[in-house]
Amino acid sequence: MKFLTALLLLVLIGVVAKNLFLSFRAQNPEDYAGTVPAFSLKEHLSGPIQSEGVIYGSNGRITNSFVAKMIGTWDGDTGTLSEDFTYSNGKKQNRKWFLKIGPGNTFTATADDIVGEAQGIVSGSTVMLRYKIILPEEAGGHVLDATDWMYLTASGTIINKSEMRKFGLKVAELVATMRPE
Repeated sequence: MKFLTALLLLVLIGVVAKNLFLSFRAQNPEDYAGTVPAFSLKEHLSGPIQSEGVIYGSNGRITNSFVAKMIGTWDGDTGTLSEDFTYSNGKKQNRKWFLKIGPGNTFTATADDIVGEAQGIVSGSTVMLRYKIILPEEAGGHVLDATDWMYLTASGTIINKSEMRKFGLKVAELVATMRPE
């Protein structure tokens, strides 16, 4: 019995170590400092943007896909990113992010389905944003911890990868492209 307990403890430590040091969550903005092309919120989240993506469930299988038309506008250091989604299951969703550039490379963002304020940082060719998102009632109304990473490519396309977690466990993942229209 002691052997099984010790083995179970080692496996648990291994899983935690993998999640902290060898996975999506192990990234830090500093890892991308100085990478090019440099991501500019005002430049790269401005004007009409076309997005396409897939959403994975907790089992790693695609649960939905989408296309979205986005429009980014800026007035000084305050921006709005309007999003109109059409999902493969026929549902439509309209969202609006309100962005505010802060000191250094930081920014904040709010939206109707976000709890409080999202905290973001721009570093080199990347953007990292952390927030709590409230799922629609038809999806259970759960509040999930979300981490978004956006990676700017040389062609100007943005690759967006997001993980959503509940009680520390990954329950959904999103991968999308965003490119100027």
